[in-house]
Amino acid sequence: MRSDGEVETRTSTNTSRIAHRRAAALNGAATGYVDRRREILQAAAKVFKERGFRGTTISHVAEVMGSDRASLYYYVSSKDELFQEVISEAVNVNLAAAKAIHAEEAPAPEKLRRIVEGLMASYAEYYPVLYVLIQENLNHVAPSRSAWAMQMKQINRQYERVLIEIIQAGQDAGTLRDTAPAWLLAYGIIGMVGWTNRWFDPNKSPVSAQEIGGAFADMLLLGLTADGA
Repeated sequence: MRSDGEVETRTSTNTSRIAHRRAAALNGAATGYVDRRREILQAAAKVFKERGFRGTTISHVAEVMGSDRASLYYYVSSKDELFQEVISEAVNVNLAAAKAIHAEEAPAPEKLRRIVEGLMASYAEYYPVLYVLIQENLNHVAPSRSAWAMQMKQINRQYERVLIEIIQAGQDAGTLRDTAPAWLLAYGIIGMVGWTNRWFDPNKSPVSAQEIGGAFADMLLLGLTADGA
C-alpha cells in the first residue's frame, strides 16, 4: 500500500517529466507541436469568452478540442498559462502598431482614423482574444496572476498615452477641435470600439470589421476635425 508521500512524489515526478517534454518540444519546434498549441490557444479563447476565466477549466478546452485533459498538458501547463498567452500576443501587437502610427509624419485626423480602423480590425483578427481581456477585471485576479495583470495594465496605459498624445497634438495644431480634454476623448474612442464585444462576431456579422472601423472613424472625425483642417 502506497503512502501519501509516495503518491505525491510520483505525481510530482510525472508532472516534471511532462513539463520537460513540453519545453523540449516547444524550444525545438517539434513538427506539428506549435500548430497544435496554437489550435489549443484559439479554442481556449472561445471558451474564455463564453465562460469567463473563473468558469473555464482545462477540461472545457479539451472538450472543445475533442481531446482529453491529460493530452493538453503536453502543450500547456495550466489554465493561467492558456489565458495569459492567448491575450499577451494580441495586446503587444496592437501597442506596437499604435506607436508606429504615432511616430509617422501625418496629421492627427489621419492618425486617428488609422488607429480606430486598426483597433477594430484587430478585434476581428484576434477574435475573441481581445474581448476576453475587456471582460476580465484585472483588479481582481489571483495572486499567481498579479504580475501578468500588472503587465497588461501597463500595456493598456501605454496605448492610452499614445492615443492621448495624438489627440493633444491635433488640438495644439488646430486640426482637431478642442471640445474636451484629450484624455476624455481617448477614453471615449477606446470605449466605443471596445463596446463591440457585446455584439460583434466576425463569423456572423453582416458587416466586416473594416466597415465598422471605417464607420466609427467617419463618425468620430466628423465631430472632431476642425473646419478647414
